[in-house]
Amino acid sequence: MSEQDATGSVNPLADYKAILRAVIDSRPSGTRQRLAEAIGKNRSFISQIINPAYPTPIPLQHLETIFHICHFSPHEQQAFLAAYRAAHPGRLEEAETQRPMRRLVVELPDFGDAALNAHADRIITGVARGITALISANENKDDAEPGGKP
Repeated sequence: MSEQDATGSVNPLADYKAILRAVIDSRPSGTRQRLAEAIGKNRSFISQIINPAYPTPIPLQHLETIFHICHFSPHEQQAFLAAYRAAHPGRLEEAETQRPMRRLVVELPDFGDAALNAHADRIITGVARGITALISANENKDDAEPGGKP
C-alpha cells in the first residue's frame, strides 16, 4: 500500500510516515508524548513526522529511539526501513559507516512534576547531543587538516 501525493504519484516519504503512524496508533496512549520527550522535541513535531501530508522527513538520528519507544516488531521495522531507504537513498548506508553509537541509560530522580521531569530529560539529552557534535566537529577538522587523521 503506497501513499500517493496530491499529483497521484507514489511518495516514499509518505510511505514510511504512514507506517510510523500505524505503529504509534496501535500503541498505548501516551506513546507520542514519550517519543517527543525521548527525542527532545514537542508533540507537534511528532504530529508532523507521522503525517504523510507533511514533507518533514524523520531525522536519521531519531530512528533508533523511535524503534525503541514505539516497540517496533521486526516486520514493522523492516517495512519502515525499506520505505525510508526508498525515500532517502544512501542515507542509512552513510550512517552505517559513521562511528557506532551506544545507548546509556541514566536514572534521574522523579521531580514530581511532569514539566520538571521533561526539562531534566531535555538537559541530559542536550548534553549527549553536544558531546556527539563535539566529537563529529573534531573528526571533521582532523580530516580537513593536512596530515590529519585518515
